Amino acid sequence: MKNLVACITFFLTIGLTPLAAEPLKVVASFSILGDMVERVAGDRVALTVLIGADGDAHTFEPGPSHAAALADADLLVINGLGFEPWMVRLAAAAKSKATYAVASFGITPREMEDDHAHDHGHDHRHSHDEQGYPSVPQDFDPHAWQNAANGIVYVRNIAEALAAADPANADAYATNAETYIAELKELDAWVRAEIGKVPPDRRKVITTHDAFGYFGDAYGVEFHAPLGFSGGAQPSAQTLARLIDQIRAGNIKALFIETMSDARMMETISRETGAEMGGALYSDALSGPDGDAPTYVAMFRHNVPRLVAAMLKN
Repeated sequence: MKNLVACITFFLTIGLTPLAAEPLKVVASFSILGDMVERVAGDRVALTVLIGADGDAHTFEPGPSHAAALADADLLVINGLGFEPWMVRLAAAAKSKATYAVASFGITPREMEDDHAHDHGHDHRHSHDEQGYPSVPQDFDPHAWQNAANGIVYVRNIAEALAAADPANADAYATNAETYIAELKELDAWVRAEIGKVPPDRRKVITTHDAFGYFGDAYGVEFHAPLGFSGGAQPSAQTLARLIDQIRAGNIKALFIETMSDARMMETISRETGAEMGGALYSDALSGPDGDAPTYVAMFRHNVPRLVAAMLKN
């Protein structure tokens, strides 16, 4: 009888003990957003990053495992500005009931220049479609994270979305976000000081695709690129010839590939113009944990000294 009572008491105790709540399931579209979510959420969420280190969102092909992650998610964190329309479509196909957090919400977008206004292949829908999924016309440059001040906007949006989806941890998200934002403010000031070492008339750079427009606008650097915003189709002979003429006329020596890009085209430009290859920049993706840019902050710390050293040769 004593054993029976003990067993009943044990099982009643288990029944009355509240089960630990499952962590919030968050899916971020690409590595930069994944890093931001990690900084704000820590280990309070179960995070999946669809496009990992050194991945290219412009050429990404989602598969069944990605659809399954979206179907199971509570919160989807996307860049917006037409950067990942495939994710919106995939979530709809997977019948995901997750909430969207558009990290770039509230940022004033850069409009595309005429040369690249039609070579990106992104969505042209605006605001939300008939199912309520976020979308915008892709007349805008999506690479807003390349301005560290915009990174602060991203972090605030992510923190607010996490708090709304997981109110029990709202205070922790807010505290982590403010710590991170203070670091990004220092980063922004450091970038300005470093770029300030280069005379304004020498701040000219050639990169593979138009990923650094927000950086250029914020920090006073003139970027030229043979490819458009998506880095997709090869440039026409006329576009390439015009760029080579610009490089020669401006005596531009700062020439960079990006970590996701094929170096051959830029090597050709280097041979034709005498511009020096300044190494690789991180634009749309972070490196792995052992690489040069495993975090959003580290991306700037890697890119900026290389840009400054190259521009000083112009």
